[in-house]
Amino acid sequence: MRKPLIAGNWKMNGSAELVEAFGRAFAEASLPAPVEVVILPPFPYLDAARQAFADTPVTLGAQTLNPLHSGARTGEVSGQMLREFGVDYVLAGHSERRQLYRESDEEVYDRVIAAFSVGIRPILCVGETLEERDAGHTEDVVLRQVGYVMARLDPEQRRRMTIAYEPVWAIGTGRTATPQQAQQVMAAIRRYQAGFDRELAGELRLLYGGSMNASNAKELLAQEDIDGGLIGGASLKVDDFIAICQSAG
Repeated sequence: MRKPLIAGNWKMNGSAELVEAFGRAFAEASLPAPVEVVILPPFPYLDAARQAFADTPVTLGAQTLNPLHSGARTGEVSGQMLREFGVDYVLAGHSERRQLYRESDEEVYDRVIAAFSVGIRPILCVGETLEERDAGHTEDVVLRQVGYVMARLDPEQRRRMTIAYEPVWAIGTGRTATPQQAQQVMAAIRRYQAGFDRELAGELRLLYGGSMNASNAKELLAQEDIDGGLIGGASLKVDDFIAICQSAG
């Protein structure tokens, strides 16, 4: 059975006060035993989050990394630096990184490999724009993004991957893919994985990211191939985020 994973991506939001509030809330929250919870705050809050979550079931994640271990890359952060702050997960290829910073599939792959090299587990983000969906290219786009990375990994690396499907048109817009639309894409990803390894396809955790919130989480998470969520806006609201985590049990 795949262990549910709920990841909260704060993006460029948050505060020291919010970190402390989440730490207090999760220290008292009653969460379903099988659910894994990850918070991905902005870099400046990583150490505060590590301390705030020390006595909670929350795992620490980061929003991106630079593929290099060190060097002349002002403003960038390496995987080794993240690991020293207790980071266990990192996003690779989030749609905002692909769109705003023009990260290519190759650059996303480089970040995945950099994460593996320091013992951090990557969450590969994939998804289509509204134009691509309207043109009927959803699966072509998503499976290209998945395939570029997964086909280049060895079997052990593939087993340590998590994939988050985030339709770009549903991120921060209030629009959400229907549970049926999300399930259709998740099933396609799982079928693709079966081409490498049927056992892997059954074990791979697939997250839905695209305006999942406390009111729609239960229905989305009930779908056969949705194993958790990559939560944006709702992850900044303590009560809402905990409610989503509880829906995953």
